[in-house]
Amino acid sequence: MTGRRQLTLIHEDKMDAMGIAAFASLKRDGELTQDRAINEYVRCVVVALLEVIPEEYGPDDGRWEVLVFEDPTPNAFALPGGKIGVHTGMLDVAATPGQLAAVLGHEIGHVLLRHGNERMSQAILADAAMQTASVATGAAAPEYQELIVGGLGVGAQFGVLLPFSRKHESEADQVGQIFMAEAGFYPVEAITLWQNMAQMSGEGPAQWQSTHPSDETRIEKLHANLPRAMAQYEKARAAGKDPACTPPPDEWINPEALP
Repeated sequence: MTGRRQLTLIHEDKMDAMGIAAFASLKRDGELTQDRAINEYVRCVVVALLEVIPEEYGPDDGRWEVLVFEDPTPNAFALPGGKIGVHTGMLDVAATPGQLAAVLGHEIGHVLLRHGNERMSQAILADAAMQTASVATGAAAPEYQELIVGGLGVGAQFGVLLPFSRKHESEADQVGQIFMAEAGFYPVEAITLWQNMAQMSGEGPAQWQSTHPSDETRIEKLHANLPRAMAQYEKARAAGKDPACTPPPDEWINPEALP
């Protein structure tokens, strides 16, 4: 998708299996929101994005699952195997459908760009004691479980921090911005999202930020990517794409997070 060569030692079927297993653990240990409006809103944004991603990853294969967790921390993630999780606290930061699309486009981008596989593969090579085969089958020794959950992008949920690289972050930002534009969401809102995140950082790093390190060039790169994204947005709108995703009631939104 980016044309960049990657080191990926783990078969994608195994990555999917690990993502599904990690998601099952999160469902078991977490609390799912029962608020219908919130669930419908988040699913509306996800479905709009999935309709524009490459066919091999799209919604027609029936594998994508999205759940909203009752958790005040501003967090969201996507996992291999077609699993997407959003914390209710993320709605305080991503205060509009377009901003939420920017978050989720970014996370889906990490999966489609195989960043988890690349990150885990690099860690395997860096640790000569680790057997690639055991990780690839999901049967690594306990001391390597942190690598697995961190590599999948859900490390923060398990108290593990294994940040994506700046290259990964930049790629996911730009691909996510294109996805949201192709789905009919205004791509400028990706920039607004990160401005909101920057304001929050003054109160201490949010959980989502702790595993997605921001840097001073992030917003600049999104600005640089904007002409390409706007071209896709105008094409999408001309084709009639206008996601009618209704945000949840006002009491769920933090007014201070609004742009």
